[in-house]
Amino acid sequence: MRVFAIPDVIEYLEELVDILYEKGYFSLEDDSVSYVIDLFEDIITKLPTRSSKPAPPYFQKYGKDLVYAAFPKNKRTTWYVFFEIYKFNEEITYLVKHIENNHTVSKYL
Repeated sequence: MRVFAIPDVIEYLEELVDILYEKGYFSLEDDSVSYVIDLFEDIITKLPTRSSKPAPPYFQKYGKDLVYAAFPKNKRTTWYVFFEIYKFNEEITYLVKHIENNHTVSKYL
């Protein structure tokens, strides 16, 4: 199994480091970096084992036949990873197309 993320997702995660630090979620920039790295590593290593659901129609703008999985990070924040699943020569590939947290997308799920 392989997990990939499109460039927009990587760019978002890079920007997330600055957002989290500048908005005061972390007092040290290194803590913000660690949080995002941990989130990305969780996605890459655990996505294939997470239960997933079909994404609601609202998310079709990010891709066709998307499914999503939840990644709780603390008591208040859960990240939702939207992805497509492909099978090539018996190998399953997960392509992450979008990521958001419960503070921004819970009304659509």
